[in-house]
Amino acid sequence: MFLTKLTINVRSREFRRDFANIHDLHRTVMSLYPAIDGDVPARQAHGVLWRLDPTHTGYTVYVQSRPEPTWSKLPRGYTTTATEVRPLQPVLDAITPGRRLSFRLLANATQDTRPVNLKGKTRRVAHHKSEDQIGWLIGKGEQHGFIIPTARDGQPDVAPSPVPRMTGRKDEATITVDPVRFDGHLVVTDRTAFTHALITGIGRAKAYGCGLLSLAPSRNAQ
Repeated sequence: MFLTKLTINVRSREFRRDFANIHDLHRTVMSLYPAIDGDVPARQAHGVLWRLDPTHTGYTVYVQSRPEPTWSKLPRGYTTTATEVRPLQPVLDAITPGRRLSFRLLANATQDTRPVNLKGKTRRVAHHKSEDQIGWLIGKGEQHGFIIPTARDGQPDVAPSPVPRMTGRKDEATITVDPVRFDGHLVVTDRTAFTHALITGIGRAKAYGCGLLSLAPSRNAQ
């Protein structure tokens, strides 16, 4: 697997188009990979996850995938520097139970709600309160082989941050994603489950920039 860093040229006309429509950004990312025959979507078949991170000067896009993408297919002037590509295998090899890691995750933290009269279909809504967002992440940790440790103040060692709503259109359908960014520490409890989550992503809206788990050595030892 590979992880690629793209430093975006915010003056690029193509990027501005993509920034205004999250589905266009998804299509630009997927244009770098070969088409897939069959029922499995290309994003899933190639294991593509991506995230748009704001910086002091613009934006950075991180892309993770099984095959190395063909970055020469990007529109001319889309980035300001050469792409940075590194294999993900050393990260996967270093995953062991008990390992404490710093992480960042942009996630579509949602819940399914049912009307008060208990009739009709459930409706998926985003968590907006920080305690609900953290609770959602802790639940995902139970599913995906990690826990959020306790910080010195006795609270979970993670900070959720609001992110602007992402919108777009696919055919006649409107796309709306209310993501939240998590920064903090986690501890691996199950190597197999955690590795699977790292490769396949966490939560929904993976086609639209959510689910990519970025890891780094712990910033503080405990």
